[in-house]
Amino acid sequence: MFKPEPLYSHGRIKQTAVLIVNLGTPEAPTKEALKPYLREFLSDPRVVEIPRAVWWTILNGYILNTRPAVSAKKYAQIWTREGSPLKRHTESQAKLLQGFLVEKSGSPVLVDFAMRYGNPSIAEAIDRLKTKGCDRLLVIPLYPQYAASASGTVFDSVFDCMKTLRNPPELRIIKHFHDHPGYIEALAANISGYWKKNGRPEKLVISFHGVPRRTLEKGDPYHCECLKTGRLLATALNLPEAGYAITFQSRFGRAKWLEPYTVQVLETLGKQKCARVDVVCPGFVSDCLETLEEINMEVKTSFMNAGGGEFNYIPALNESETWIHALTDIAMENLHGWLDTPDPIDAATSRERALKMGAKDCS
Repeated sequence: MFKPEPLYSHGRIKQTAVLIVNLGTPEAPTKEALKPYLREFLSDPRVVEIPRAVWWTILNGYILNTRPAVSAKKYAQIWTREGSPLKRHTESQAKLLQGFLVEKSGSPVLVDFAMRYGNPSIAEAIDRLKTKGCDRLLVIPLYPQYAASASGTVFDSVFDCMKTLRNPPELRIIKHFHDHPGYIEALAANISGYWKKNGRPEKLVISFHGVPRRTLEKGDPYHCECLKTGRLLATALNLPEAGYAITFQSRFGRAKWLEPYTVQVLETLGKQKCARVDVVCPGFVSDCLETLEEINMEVKTSFMNAGGGEFNYIPALNESETWIHALTDIAMENLHGWLDTPDPIDAATSRERALKMGAKDCS
């Protein structure tokens, strides 16, 4: 029922770890690699909230027979020599976060990364941390705004993993950081830096990933959190109300999704002969298919075909220093009380005392 536990050593210092989790990526930009990835992603009942029997028929009878080939072509356009941009950026963020955390806290904090769908999985990452002696685990879903279909799925996966462990670590999970000052500052610095090099646009479009409208009506806070992020960002940039628009992208299916739709707003701006528009996607801290292909290729084409002028996609936060500092601050705030490292002498004394009392030496 339970996974084997690492050997226990009496008096061992408690090890704290941070696990950052992103959405996921296929192993390759091919139809064969996309099919299992999409099956895992679209089979999640939080991602698609319609009756299972109905959805199973649609998913297996149609979508998994047609969409993998289409998606593979899209991924092929953004794939790099290092592989998936999303995975590469997330792995780099984990390495940088560990360095910043160790320097700032003075404690030997472990940091790893995982993908909610695909590899490395959350279960694999937690197993790795367990073998390194992880007793305390902070999980940070890299979704600034909480949505049941995004952050909520990370909660599910982590809790499912805990069920398989005889001796699970102490656990904390960050729900969201949509209005965290460091995150807003990092976004503003990223955009301002881009504008210093390239000038300012006539309009800034702040595009978030879309979700079905009914999720808002059922109590999902995502829409409100996106609007707050957009408002705080606009304030930080000193933008007038006419200088920006908050929109939602990635609509799928026939149901009504959160509006206004990014592509429709850009088409309207194109028809209005907007001389220059810049688009930023605050909901993605790493560049991925939705930013590099959907926004910077598909939406860009729609804008220009409608008569628009210059189109610029402002890259995601990725490995920017202000973002890593913000992520470090977010982690530190949620690691409070876990970073005090016991004196090694006390640990050795504790181990010796346990052995004298008859404890088995498993070290």
